[in-house]
Amino acid sequence: MNIAPGKNAVSNIPFDQARVDGLMEEAGIDVLLATSKHNTQYLLGGYKFIFFAAMDAIGHSRYLPVVIYEKGGPDHAAYIGNRMEGGEHQNNPFWTPTLHAACWGTLDAANLAVEHLQTIGKAGARIGIEPGFLPSDAYTLIRKALPDARLIDATAMLESMRAIKTDAELEKLRTASELITDSMLATIAWAGEGTTKAEMIEQLRREETNRGAHFEYCLLTLGSSHNRAASPQAWKKGEVLSIDSGGNYHGYIGDLCRMGILGEPDAELEDLLAEVETVQQAAFSKVRAGTLGGDMISHAEAVLKASKVAPYTDFFAHGMGLITHEAPFLMTNHPVTYEGTYAAKPLEKNMVLSVETTMLHPTRGFIKLEDTLAVTDTGYVMFGDRGRGWNRGGA
Repeated sequence: MNIAPGKNAVSNIPFDQARVDGLMEEAGIDVLLATSKHNTQYLLGGYKFIFFAAMDAIGHSRYLPVVIYEKGGPDHAAYIGNRMEGGEHQNNPFWTPTLHAACWGTLDAANLAVEHLQTIGKAGARIGIEPGFLPSDAYTLIRKALPDARLIDATAMLESMRAIKTDAELEKLRTASELITDSMLATIAWAGEGTTKAEMIEQLRREETNRGAHFEYCLLTLGSSHNRAASPQAWKKGEVLSIDSGGNYHGYIGDLCRMGILGEPDAELEDLLAEVETVQQAAFSKVRAGTLGGDMISHAEAVLKASKVAPYTDFFAHGMGLITHEAPFLMTNHPVTYEGTYAAKPLEKNMVLSVETTMLHPTRGFIKLEDTLAVTDTGYVMFGDRGRGWNRGGA
C-alpha cells in the first residue's frame, strides 16, 4: 500500500512536533530513519505490530519497521512495515501520509526507505539512524544507494525525545507498575512450603497475563541464595523470598521488586529491610523537578555508605519507559554499560525513574526494594506503592 506524500495530509501527529524538531536541530539531523521497535512505536503514537511483538526473524531475514520523519515536514512522513500491516491500517489508519505495508525482510524495507528519501528530496541530507537497530545489510544498502547523505547516530536524540513522558504515557507506566505489584503480591501469597522457584515464576507469568500485562521476566531468590535464575529450589519455613519482575502494559515497562517471608520475619530481617528502606527514602527525598540527577544519587550513596550494611549493599537508579533503561541516564556503567550523561542535568517533570537498593546479605539472602517514581514539580508520585514490607507467603 502506498499513499503518496502531499501537503496538508497530516491531521494528528502523536508526539510533540516542536520538541522533536528542536532536538533534531540540536543534533544536526534533517530527517529521522527510526528502525527500533520502541522508537517506531513512540513515533507512531503507541502502535506496535502484534505479529512481531515477541520475535523479529522470519524466513531468511527479519522484521524491520521504519518510520521516516523530516524535521518540520510531517507531510513527508512515512511508515514502512510488513505486508500484513495493511490490515492494521484499514482498521486504525496510521498518521503518516505515506504508508508502505510491503515488506518481508530488511532489504525490501531499506529499499523503500531509500526510495522515499529520494522522493522527498532528502537523498543528500543529514539522516539520523539507529546503529544498534539497523541491520548491517540494510545499512550497507542505504550507504551505497545514498552516497551523498551523511548518516548520523540519532540514538541520543531519540532517547531525549522519550525522556519526558506525556500524561498518557504516565498512565500506562502507572498501570504497568500496579499490575506487576498486584501479580507479585498474589504470587507470594499463593506460594507455600515446598513451592519451587520455577513454579513461582510460572505462577507470576499467569498472574500478570490474567491481569492484562505482558510478562517479560522474573528474577527470584529463596533463602540465603543470591541466585535469581529459575530452578527446582523449594521454599522452606523461615526463608526470605525476593521477587523482581518486569512486564509491560501496551509496551510500557513495570519493573519492581518486593520481599516475601514464609512465616514471620525475625528482628534481624525487620532491621535489614529497614536499612534498605532508609536508602530508598534518602533517594526519594531528592526527587523533584530542578534537582540535579547526580545530587539524588550522591545523597542516597552517602546514606548507604554510613549504614552497617554498606559492605554488601548497592544503590542504583535509572530512567525507564518503553525500555527498562532509558533517559535520564544517572549512573555510569552501574551495572548496565552506558554513561551517566544526565547526572549533571536537572530532573524534569514527567521523567520516570526506577530506584533500587539491593542487599546481598552473607547469611540471610537477597533483600531488595525497587520502586518506580514519576518526577513532579514538587516531588514525585510513586507507582505500585504497596507491599514494600515483609509479605507473608502461604496466606
